[in-house]
Amino acid sequence: MLDDSDRDEVLALLDSDPVANVFVSSRVRAVGLNPARLGGQMWGFGPRGGLVSLCYAGANMVPVNAGPEAVHAFADRARKQGRRCSSIVGPVDAVSLLWERLEPHWGRARAIRWAQPVMATSRRSPVPPDPLVRRVRPEEFDVLLPACVAMFTEEVGVSPNLGDGGALYRTRVAELIRIGRSYARIDDGKVVFKAEVGAVTPHACQIQGVWVAPELRGKGHAVAGMAAVVEAAMSCFAPVVSLYVNDYNHSARSVYRKVGFHEVDTFMSVLF
Repeated sequence: MLDDSDRDEVLALLDSDPVANVFVSSRVRAVGLNPARLGGQMWGFGPRGGLVSLCYAGANMVPVNAGPEAVHAFADRARKQGRRCSSIVGPVDAVSLLWERLEPHWGRARAIRWAQPVMATSRRSPVPPDPLVRRVRPEEFDVLLPACVAMFTEEVGVSPNLGDGGALYRTRVAELIRIGRSYARIDDGKVVFKAEVGAVTPHACQIQGVWVAPELRGKGHAVAGMAAVVEAAMSCFAPVVSLYVNDYNHSARSVYRKVGFHEVDTFMSVLF
């Protein structure tokens, strides 16, 4: 298990693929490697001074640069410790092998997303941005929250209000608003389009939570809204903007391609 004395080596490994590793890198840069602050443990594979792989083991389990030998080691540790995560997510080869080792011990997953294209862009969108998409203000939390809950439920298949009544989810939504990483078009008190910049490093950022009100879909709000968020993200956060999407979500993938995204990797997610 790694700690803050390993921070520089961990970041160097994460920065070797800044798009694939943006989530974990953002967490380490923000809070370091102390488990209490990180919200989980960081496992390293290889000697100190020669780390070759990582695994973030928190609410999500995320393997980083993990070949078969590292995956086997991480799976053994995870099996002995027992499942503490709500998902496993990361590059498809590592996650599929990790799940192959863990499924006999952890039991069936609630859902598996076998292929999730990772898409990225480093250029401003070729389509005009929606001028009405802007940062959400703190006093608009109650307006935005129902849209966030609807997006999460539609995407993940369960409500974020289960378990703790949604307290942690509401805290995260409020935090993204507070730090200026929540964007939306709000017309007459109604959310038309929304998205958040969920992870940020100096090299890349990751968009999440893209959603259009169901009755307004197919009218171009997603394309123009995403163009606005990409422009804002490049101006405020990082030179590369990324996201990942389910392979079967053809409409979303079409939107992202129109905005200028291209596929650079493939993730897989196992949801519990």
